[in-house]
Amino acid sequence: MSSSQQRRWTAYRGRSFPALLFLLHLLILTSSPPLAQGAIHIPPSCENTLTVLPSNDVAHGRKPHFFSPTGARSAVFALRGNSLTLECIPKGLPTPKVEWLKKDGALEDTSSEVESFGRWLHFQSVEQTDDGEYECRASNAHGYTTHSFSVTVEAAPYWVKEPQNLRYAPGETVRLDCLAEGIPKPDITWSINGQPISDVDPDTRLSVSSGVLILRDVGFSDNAVYQCEASNKHGSVLLNTFLFVVELPPQILSSDGVVYRVMEGGDVQLHCESFGSPRPHVTWEAEEDLVPLLSDPRVSLLTNGTIELTNVSHDDSGEYKCSIKNANISITANLEVFNRTVVLAGPQHLRVVRGGDALFDCRFYKDPRLHDVQVVWKKNGHKLQESSPDDKYTIFRNRTLKLTDVQSEDSATYSCEVISRLDHVNARGSITVVAPPDPPGQLSLSDTKDHSLTLSWTPGASHNSPITGFIVEAREEQHQDEARWRWEQWEQVPGDVNHRQLKLSPFCIYSFRVVAENELGRSEPSEPSGPRSTPPAVPSSNPINVTSNSSEPGTLVITWAEMDKRSHSGEGFQYKVLWREADSSDLRWNTGFVKSPPFLVNNTGTFTPFEIKVQAVNAIGAGPPPEAAIGHSGEDTPQEAPTGVSTSVNNSTVTVTWNQAQKVRGHLLGYKIYIRRLGPQDRRRRRSPGKHHQEDREGRADRGRDRELDRVVVVWGSKTSEEVTGLRLFSHYQLSLTAFNSKGESPASTPHLFNTPEGVPGPPASLTFDSPTEKSLILYWTPPLETNGILLGYMVQYQNEVQSSHLEMQTISDPNVNHVLLEDLDPSSYYILKVIARTATGDGAPIELRGATLLDGVPPSNITVTSSNTSFNLSWVPGERDRNHGFHIEYMKKPGAAQFEKSELLNSTQGFYSLTGLQPGSEYHLLIKIGNDTQWEAVKWTDGPVPSEMPGGFATQGWLIGLISAIVLLVLILLILCLIKRSKGGKYAVKDKEDKEVDSEARPMKDETFGEYRSLESDADEKRSDSQPSLCGESKLGSDDSLAEYGDSVDIQFNEDGSFIGQYSGRGPVPHGNESSGPASPVNAVPPPPIAPSMSSILNRPS
Repeated sequence: MSSSQQRRWTAYRGRSFPALLFLLHLLILTSSPPLAQGAIHIPPSCENTLTVLPSNDVAHGRKPHFFSPTGARSAVFALRGNSLTLECIPKGLPTPKVEWLKKDGALEDTSSEVESFGRWLHFQSVEQTDDGEYECRASNAHGYTTHSFSVTVEAAPYWVKEPQNLRYAPGETVRLDCLAEGIPKPDITWSINGQPISDVDPDTRLSVSSGVLILRDVGFSDNAVYQCEASNKHGSVLLNTFLFVVELPPQILSSDGVVYRVMEGGDVQLHCESFGSPRPHVTWEAEEDLVPLLSDPRVSLLTNGTIELTNVSHDDSGEYKCSIKNANISITANLEVFNRTVVLAGPQHLRVVRGGDALFDCRFYKDPRLHDVQVVWKKNGHKLQESSPDDKYTIFRNRTLKLTDVQSEDSATYSCEVISRLDHVNARGSITVVAPPDPPGQLSLSDTKDHSLTLSWTPGASHNSPITGFIVEAREEQHQDEARWRWEQWEQVPGDVNHRQLKLSPFCIYSFRVVAENELGRSEPSEPSGPRSTPPAVPSSNPINVTSNSSEPGTLVITWAEMDKRSHSGEGFQYKVLWREADSSDLRWNTGFVKSPPFLVNNTGTFTPFEIKVQAVNAIGAGPPPEAAIGHSGEDTPQEAPTGVSTSVNNSTVTVTWNQAQKVRGHLLGYKIYIRRLGPQDRRRRRSPGKHHQEDREGRADRGRDRELDRVVVVWGSKTSEEVTGLRLFSHYQLSLTAFNSKGESPASTPHLFNTPEGVPGPPASLTFDSPTEKSLILYWTPPLETNGILLGYMVQYQNEVQSSHLEMQTISDPNVNHVLLEDLDPSSYYILKVIARTATGDGAPIELRGATLLDGVPPSNITVTSSNTSFNLSWVPGERDRNHGFHIEYMKKPGAAQFEKSELLNSTQGFYSLTGLQPGSEYHLLIKIGNDTQWEAVKWTDGPVPSEMPGGFATQGWLIGLISAIVLLVLILLILCLIKRSKGGKYAVKDKEDKEVDSEARPMKDETFGEYRSLESDADEKRSDSQPSLCGESKLGSDDSLAEYGDSVDIQFNEDGSFIGQYSGRGPVPHGNESSGPASPVNAVPPPPIAPSMSSILNRPS
């Protein structure tokens, strides 16, 4: 290739394809020797390397024009139904863009499609509406050109209306319509049985007008084939019509009693197809009112006898009759109108996060008479097949559709179609799948300079949620190991921007990546860009937070925030430290170099101010001049105590003031106030004769509390006054003050004494009461924990809670009195009771209590009895404010016993008692008395079998009398033998009894089970029973002078004969019918536990 050819090639590189063709043509023309046509030959001596470099530079552009077609206008003829292609081939530089339009209408309204990159306008099947003017327009940056096509559409003949093959009765008029269209308009001719109508003998009944043939008064001889032919220059079409003339009796061909079902608002046809010649005349009427249906504008009668009813309502339900006029022929049709099926809750338009689930509802209403309703779900018109519950689609029993793990391909239109045999309704919804965006792509670095570049990228798919922003992340790879590389957020970019200019630090290697985000979250990071390194430079900044951190006197420790390695900007990085004494006449700076903080300077004195600064330095040079800061050498503890301490007291608050601390020898952090309570002011005055030891104990307790009340108040900063609150009134206090810095506290100031004034006392520490009678209370209280002065006495207030009565008050002037008697109270009311302590300053806060007097108790009258085999369990609810009342439960077996027996003495407040030692299956009469009046009585049966009676006359039998006599004789013999044995030196039972009684009296009395005691004779009887069985089954287990029913008291008294004379209970002695003192109050009283049944009631009761 010659140099001129090389220059030409270089000039044309990067051109369009036509320019390359021109270059190849040039090479052919300049080659030597001449070549054959179509061949390219480069001599060996001219062989060179051909390099094509891409370039977007275009030296010259060309305005578009058309290779084909030529000229400005073309005329095109097309035949209806055939295909047609209009073609435009443009040329120009850059390549022109081709557009098509219809000048006399909209291109979208035609049957055309643009194909072959805009070069073709193709009609697959030309229609008559495609006729018109079309324009092809080619344009680029240098201009445009157009070409018009005039399309004329013609058509071969085609039928618009065709005559029907029908039957006619003699005498009817026949009309045959034969209408055809075509371009040009076709000619229509008629023939009868293949013979042109013009060749047939003239007939006055026959008339022909273009495409209409009319034959009047037809007869049987008119049966023939009538032919209609339409023709133009593009062809012809022929149509045969058969004419039948017959005479037949009328018939109804449709079935009778057919039930027609239709939805409300729909259309229905009731069929009544008839046959006959002449054609039967069909009439319809409703069976109910016999009104002709054709009078309703919604009803149409078709030629075959069928009626069509539109916009049906429920009122149209019923039976209809179809009949033939002048003939006794008819059928009935029944019409049922159903409610329309309505979708009540169809699928919604959902936005679903990718990977989530979606639910579509399909709730509908249908007529109850409709069965076998089918629900079909479709996606974009295609039926969905239900899968297993673990797969994509699940249709539940309630017709709800569930989509699991929704992905982008699930974005579609979903329809719920309810199909019955009468109607078909549907509702549509959609799913729009949203997700975080895809990662950006095609990262590129441009406009690269030493310390800046432009990063560009292409956004990824947004997944139906607009991208709101991009995050540019960078990774620095120069100054740390690969294992410690990490991505850092560099900049945030708005979502409509896809590039950003970045500033870079010197002496670094960077890689970049981009993350997109939308309202759903962030995308995965893009692929990282290639690494970009920057050259070194001098540091662009100095360390920050330069300060002194000196901890010891005589040293200056300079420290600062160490700079990140990316800020070193080059190799050989270190810090240049500069310092000099502040306010010194010597302005020279001392310097030192160090690779990392801190920097230590010795022999600097105690808390001496210095100017300090630090500068960044590397192998290329130093950073900008640094700003100086003030630092100090190490601190020492403050040397002097604060002075000028004074106080101002206001009740329990003291205001402390002092002078500013001197010789702090460091940064003053604040002050500490030490406060100690020395004791109350009235310690001596509170002593009284007879209470010396008690006062000493109180004094020691006060001193213990004083030690607990030592306080330290820290005052931060340089304040010289402080309020201290919460002091105890009427007290001696001592305070001292210190100043402190980071090294410690100064000596304490001289102790300062002050007193707090007397104040009102606190409430009494406790308040209780007792009720000696129904109309009186005794209040008991203890002194206040905080007297706050000299206690002068108490104020007692009480008031009826229910009534708006007068507030009663009693003043007690003796502070040593701690109780008071309140009399003449209302037994039926509760009272609000208050006690207030008093000092010379005033009355303190009250202590308050609600209470009432105790009422006289009575035996219970509402008793619940539960039976068992040998006992009754009796329970009752004691009165809330009742005192204990002693009573007995009297009981008598029915029939048999002559008098009532009594239980042990019971308390009305115990709530429970078990009456034991009874016989199974027996009836008992129970009662409680107050004096001679019966308080409560009942008749109860014990559980178990009832003793049966011997049969009448059994005891009179002779053999029984003999048996009993023999037994009595044997018993007498045994008794005689026992007496003989004892007379020979045996131990008598009387002596046994005496010995045992002496042992029992000498032995201490002990509470047995439930606090009861057994009689002495019972003990003796028990011991006898150990050696020999009793011979007398009816004998008692104890004598009459055994222990009666007693409680669990241990205060035991005896009569001269040794029997008990006391009665006992768990609440102390309770005389029969009288109350004990009872609990102190109904507020504080706890009901006693139920007393267990007495053992004496078991042992002393007859069997």
